[in-house]
Amino acid sequence: MTMRDLLFEVAHTYDQGAGTGADVPAQKALRAVSSRTDLGVLEGWKVAGYGGNGDAAFAPWIGVFDLKINRDPQAGLYLAYIFSMDMKSVTLTLQQGVTDLSRKIKGKKAFLAHLEQQADQLYASLPEVLAQEWNYRPSFGPSKRPESYEAASVVARRYETGGLPPEEQLQQDLRVAEGFLQIAAEADAEMRAAREGEQVPAQPMRKRKPGVVAAVGFKPGNSDAYVANIAAHQQVKGRKHELLIEQFVTYIKGRHYTATNLRIHPKDLTLQLEEVAAADAPEWLVEAKVLRNGNAAAAVREAVGQLREYSYFLYRGKGLDAPRLIGLFSEDIGAYASYLEDQNIAAIWQTSDGWQGTTTAAAWGMVD
Repeated sequence: MTMRDLLFEVAHTYDQGAGTGADVPAQKALRAVSSRTDLGVLEGWKVAGYGGNGDAAFAPWIGVFDLKINRDPQAGLYLAYIFSMDMKSVTLTLQQGVTDLSRKIKGKKAFLAHLEQQADQLYASLPEVLAQEWNYRPSFGPSKRPESYEAASVVARRYETGGLPPEEQLQQDLRVAEGFLQIAAEADAEMRAAREGEQVPAQPMRKRKPGVVAAVGFKPGNSDAYVANIAAHQQVKGRKHELLIEQFVTYIKGRHYTATNLRIHPKDLTLQLEEVAAADAPEWLVEAKVLRNGNAAAAVREAVGQLREYSYFLYRGKGLDAPRLIGLFSEDIGAYASYLEDQNIAAIWQTSDGWQGTTTAAAWGMVD
């Protein structure tokens, strides 16, 4: 079962009037979320379902937590798939915890205004071009808790439950949201330290677009805007990623390939054979991934998505020849190597004493 399957199941079986008993199908599915390992979240992250305590929730939801940032939905930042009260939509949102704050700030108007102000400040910390695509106000329904979720949302992406997008798009959106969460958490820590003991000055509220349904499948307004979005998201890459590329470039030059990584952003690396004239040379597009805690599935999933997107938008979409595709990894990806071969993507990975790769990589003379 995938994240899409879970969202579909909850949307089509949830019954607020049925309570929270162990025999209620949607409640059973939500309680089982925390033990699931097939929902595509990153290693070291936690997923949990919430359908109410005693009484069924008006707006059930599924939380996605980076355990290095937060484990408690009552306070702090996390991601959530929140269903509308009529169950016709579900929204992936970067959320602020509302429960603890509701005990400190009395009065609905003051409470919601505080959440909105905090959301605006956190939004300002995100990569501008990419965040603008998520600058929507959710709509969950006219009840106290759903309204607080709306005000607490920093960025959001809404889906119709009757026409959920493919799992690939849901996972792509989740990767973007995970990046938002990590950036916003750093900004939140800095803001808390800066204003400790001080009242946060009022500021004009941003203008958010009304909630809209995410298109089924990906259809950017234009390729230039899409490339800018990719570039913004890739700001979170770290030194290990750059070191992997540097070490591979040193190695591949000994195999008579010319490597380029200047002025090609958002691409990681391109290769050409030394002896072929530049005008006629085929190009290899390389996407590098550092495995996080040995999680090959997440690394391969991200690599495939980016290689396919770059191949279309940066090459074929501009009338250029499609490149040959390579996934470059910091360690052995196991069974995913044959999967990549099936997708016409070569794989190369670093070992303790050099580099290994798939049969296609070997045929190109990149590995033995």
